[in-house]
Amino acid sequence: MITGKFPSLRLRRSRKNNWSRRLIEENNLTANDLILPIFLIDGKNKKQSISSMPGVYRYSLDKLNSIIDKAIKIKIPMVALFPYTTKSKRNYLGSEALNENNLVCKAIQLIKKRYKNEIGIMCDVALDPYTSHGHDGIFNSDYVLNDETINVLINQALLQAQMGCDVIAPSDMMDGRVGAIRKALDKDGHKMTQILSYAVKYASSFYGPFRDAVGSKNFLIGDKKSYQMDFRNKNEALREVALDIKEGADMVMVKPGLPYLDIIKSVKETFKIPVMAYQVSGEYSLLSNGINKGFVDKKIIIESLISFKRAGANAIISYYADRINEILKI
Repeated sequence: MITGKFPSLRLRRSRKNNWSRRLIEENNLTANDLILPIFLIDGKNKKQSISSMPGVYRYSLDKLNSIIDKAIKIKIPMVALFPYTTKSKRNYLGSEALNENNLVCKAIQLIKKRYKNEIGIMCDVALDPYTSHGHDGIFNSDYVLNDETINVLINQALLQAQMGCDVIAPSDMMDGRVGAIRKALDKDGHKMTQILSYAVKYASSFYGPFRDAVGSKNFLIGDKKSYQMDFRNKNEALREVALDIKEGADMVMVKPGLPYLDIIKSVKETFKIPVMAYQVSGEYSLLSNGINKGFVDKKIIIESLISFKRAGANAIISYYADRINEILKI
């Protein structure tokens, strides 16, 4: 409720000076609010650019220290690891997900050995980076099987936790997978391993550059609408979150980000649980290409990131995270 009236009340008084604007600002952004995604690639001495994502790279394991050092220096709390999997290591069942020598497992071990608990590690639990059909689970007759997929995801989650992963992030959207993974982690002695559920993951056109980054762009058969959410739905998102909280999720994700600020707000206000937002690859590439072509000012980066905080997100997965210090000086 607004009290007072013009002219005795002038809201522009507080906007006149920089010091005054800073004094009353309602939301702010620091490195503490960001999670840095890192793409991994086989080989040695590789820092490979991704054409569809300007300023983002794939790193071979021997180059991983350079980006982790930077993340720790600027006080990023957590990194998220994603593998680029070649065609030769993909199959119909996504078996590479359960290989203890896969890129993600080796990266976890390297980071934990060198950095201990200086920085958190988050790993997705899903099969799409490893399958020859590009889907997140066991694919049969043009349909992803729910319960059969969960059996594989449990083993993938256990393997990641055993390697030292701090935050298990089921991104597959199978029904019941959070509860099954939580039960398996607890039984295996990983009671303190957190689960960040991709509780609200929409079947979106904003994922294109990411699929290029992990090498699945040309593998996907059909679409993912039978398990990822319909972007027309809002109440369904609250049902998904409610179920995942009951099953043991410590945090929940809304993905994509900017087109779904209303969902972030509703989830936060309804459940009071830590909510993460993913500023996905398509959002990043649209912003970056717009900036590079001079269509928009680079200050748009801060504006977009603050919008997540204003909506209620505790943290944001963003490909801008490793450049946040420079961005905040704009």
